Amino acid sequence: MAAATTALFNLKPPLHYNLISMNRVSVSCSLATSALTPPKRKRKLPILLFDVMDTIVRDPFYHDVPAFFRLPMKDLLECKHPMAWIDFEKGFIDEEELARKFFIDGRDFDLEGLKECMRSGYSYLDGMQELLQNLKALNFEIHAFTNYPIWYKMIEDKLKLSEYLSWTFCSCNAGKRKPDPEFYLEVVGHLGVEPCDCIFIDDRPTNVKCAVDIGMGGLRFENADTLIKDLSNLGINLL
Repeated sequence: MAAATTALFNLKPPLHYNLISMNRVSVSCSLATSALTPPKRKRKLPILLFDVMDTIVRDPFYHDVPAFFRLPMKDLLECKHPMAWIDFEKGFIDEEELARKFFIDGRDFDLEGLKECMRSGYSYLDGMQELLQNLKALNFEIHAFTNYPIWYKMIEDKLKLSEYLSWTFCSCNAGKRKPDPEFYLEVVGHLGVEPCDCIFIDDRPTNVKCAVDIGMGGLRFENADTLIKDLSNLGINLL
């Protein structure tokens, strides 16, 4: 995967986040802390918002599902309905309706078999479970901020992500998907913080850019080792 995005973090003294140089999308964010008005309650900042699929967890759709349907990925993308999975991710349809609409031609398929294919394919990306463990040990507040249907519960059942983060912001519960700016603003409103109090990590540049556009810090995920370096450049040392 190509190198990550550019993110600039400027904090008022005594905190300072360094420039991270990446080369896909240029974005910037000012993270500020107020020395004049102390917080009403102690809360460790920044809050970390993680995409899940292909950021923390291997996405079976790209690796396993074409083989399940016995189709090349190109053919699968051409014959599946363009909106069915998106509507499923937004929670607009249930899995039975997904099965009816998944293919443009309405062909039947084994829904339970597809779910088992997905379930079997879920695994932590290399180094990510340890990275989350270390962030938790440092008492960072961590939330999932993900586009995914109700099947996120299958990920939780298998991998127990809730040991490290809260499944707070899932598209199937919000009725919105990244990179809709309203979804990002709802996240900030729910957390009760300023956008600049959050760092968002995602493998998709468009999602990272939207986060930075509304004032969050943004990091493009490449792999665990690169993320550790990027976080270290922001003063979050995991080594």
